[in-house]
Amino acid sequence: LTVHVDQIICENLSGFGGAFNEQGGEAFMRLPQAERDQLAKALFNSESGSGFSFCRTAVGSSDFGLSAYSYSETPGDYEMNDFSIDRDKKSVIPFIKAGLKENPDLKIFASPWSPPGWMKKSGIMDAGRSNKENNVLIATPEIFTAYGLYFAKYIAAYAAEGVNIQRLLVQNEPDIDTKYPSCNMSPEQMAELTFDYIEPAFEKAGITTEVWAGTFRGHRSDAITFIALPGADNIGGIGVQYAPAKQIKEVVANNYKVMHTEGICHRGKNSFEEARKRFSEVAGYMNAGTENYCYWNIALNEHTKSAWDWPQNSLVRIDRDAGKVTYNPDFLPMTLLGRFIRPGDQTLKVESSESALAIKKENKIIVFVQNEKATPLTAQINVAEQKVAIDLPAMALCAVEVVLDKE
Repeated sequence: LTVHVDQIICENLSGFGGAFNEQGGEAFMRLPQAERDQLAKALFNSESGSGFSFCRTAVGSSDFGLSAYSYSETPGDYEMNDFSIDRDKKSVIPFIKAGLKENPDLKIFASPWSPPGWMKKSGIMDAGRSNKENNVLIATPEIFTAYGLYFAKYIAAYAAEGVNIQRLLVQNEPDIDTKYPSCNMSPEQMAELTFDYIEPAFEKAGITTEVWAGTFRGHRSDAITFIALPGADNIGGIGVQYAPAKQIKEVVANNYKVMHTEGICHRGKNSFEEARKRFSEVAGYMNAGTENYCYWNIALNEHTKSAWDWPQNSLVRIDRDAGKVTYNPDFLPMTLLGRFIRPGDQTLKVESSESALAIKKENKIIVFVQNEKATPLTAQINVAEQKVAIDLPAMALCAVEVVLDKE
């Protein structure tokens, strides 16, 4: 395995994290205070925990909300007179603030799964799978203006609660119609909404939150389409999930920042076999040029299912009645990676016959390599003319620290 210390893939990483959702927040708040503190330390402390530094939340309901909801439930309320984040104050915001208490430098990005139902042709946030032709934003200046104000109100309301949103991504997975909240949105409509309505609303309100395009999947090549649009270079960056490395590299080659927004969720099995595949996923995104990696559900309750009966994996599972926290297998690779990959680090090019990742911090190189075999093996790591032989335990993900010469 060879690390090229003079070939930087990403020069300013934003770190690791996962997603705060309403189901996990509700379960978190059911824990006794001591257990909440212990879990927050395990997730966000950089010395003894996962050290998460860049996490996601939803604008309104995600697929792991307890039900579909928005902050504007009054049809035709274009001035947002009835706008309210009171529902988030019950669990989502306290969960985020527990993370901020443990790590004050924690950064948050957010995206909606759907606009308020009355802003869509369907009139509802979910059931897009059975109503595809109407699972779209009503394309009028009146609706677009109201939606821009909605985002500005959201950023300001969260800030008033002590949670600053660093980035807003305009629409989660804009290429799909699902039974849970979703909204199909073309790159062209996203650009119009962003540049003509959201950013002016932010400027008027004095909001400095960055607006990013996405979150794009690779299925429809929306990221490639977006960066080819006139004025697209004014966007903060591009958010991607379930996107091939080829697309990510093309976006990076066109001088756009790229962030990763959601990891593979699986179907609630939470197996060690699935956890062992996590590293190759992380390495694939970061070696392609993303500045971070974001796991999906940080926490779920004992059922692990969404309100739409969809089971998924999570880092931890909280049994609400027993008040018990179970750390699932994915917690292990995410903790090793999150503790060593910190904001401001750099990704270096690495050549290897297996998945590998190399991170530079000051005068150190951290090389991550995974032994996929059932027996120990010895790996030779070449870094800046240093050759280091490391014995890797069987079926293990390892972080190897190489100290560079002071010169």
